[in-house]
Amino acid sequence: MMGLIIAVAFGTLAISFWLYMIAFAITTEEAAAPYCSLAFMFWSEGIFVFTLVLLYTVISYGVFRSKVQPTTDYY
Repeated sequence: MMGLIIAVAFGTLAISFWLYMIAFAITTEEAAAPYCSLAFMFWSEGIFVFTLVLLYTVISYGVFRSKVQPTTDYY
């Protein structure tokens, strides 16, 4: 229930800033970065770093997979 309240509050904030980043001064199109900057971020961080994070997660899962055994004990 608390998560729903937080999501609705965040959604209301996002909708209020949908057209204007600063009230009646700067629109979202004016506030956006140039295309070349966005493309660089997509290809370098978006593809390269995301791939590294996924690879690290898979390797970590493989290392710790046999270390944890399911149990019915509660702590």
